[in-house]
Amino acid sequence: MEQAGPRPTGRTPVPHGRVPEQARGEDTRTESARRAVRRHSVRGQVLEALRAALVSGELAPGEVYSAPALGERLGVSATPVREAMQQLAHEGAVEVVPNRGFRIAERSSRELAELAEIRALLEVPVMLRLARSEPPERWAELRPLAEETAAAAARGDLAAYVDADRAFHRAILALAGNRQLLLIADDLHRRSQWPLATGPVHRRRADLVADAAEHTALLDALAAQDLAVVGQLVREHFTQA
Repeated sequence: MEQAGPRPTGRTPVPHGRVPEQARGEDTRTESARRAVRRHSVRGQVLEALRAALVSGELAPGEVYSAPALGERLGVSATPVREAMQQLAHEGAVEVVPNRGFRIAERSSRELAELAEIRALLEVPVMLRLARSEPPERWAELRPLAEETAAAAARGDLAAYVDADRAFHRAILALAGNRQLLLIADDLHRRSQWPLATGPVHRRRADLVADAAEHTALLDALAAQDLAVVGQLVREHFTQA
């Protein structure tokens, strides 16, 4: 009697040492996804480093910087620098100079004043509405963010202060539930932090401490629903900044 062979499994046998085409495709896609995540992470880190260099004045207004030179300074290749610079160009922080690199935008004091005016027109009405609608305990929840700005100011850490300042304002505006408002306000806030054409404004530690104190005062006014003080504090905060 003839011995029965192995029962069919419905799958194509895989020769020893070879990977199925489907598996190879999945592995390739997985590795591509991993590379994309790593690349995005590096680009994000480079973007934040360049933004900090803009705020500090390390990247001087009017100067042209090449992606390879900046990449060497940051210890990365030119590609993530170029991608980050393209994002900064989209934000208006730099200008593309063909075959040379990127020129840091030069801003006047008038532009800074215009930004402060626009921010006040946008944020003051929102904060007044929130003062009427939000309970006092809501503002108490934001005090840790105000304390972060105060801690950065006490250290004289300008880069940390501007990040904490943006986080504080974003947290307040987020209560309005308007995503487009957050995007526009954050863009205006970031632009207001770039240095003037004459170079960065060297703010004393005492000035930063005074600015940070305004955050706590603003929360107090919001909790007390003191609309007049809320409007005055926000306008003065933008102008002084």
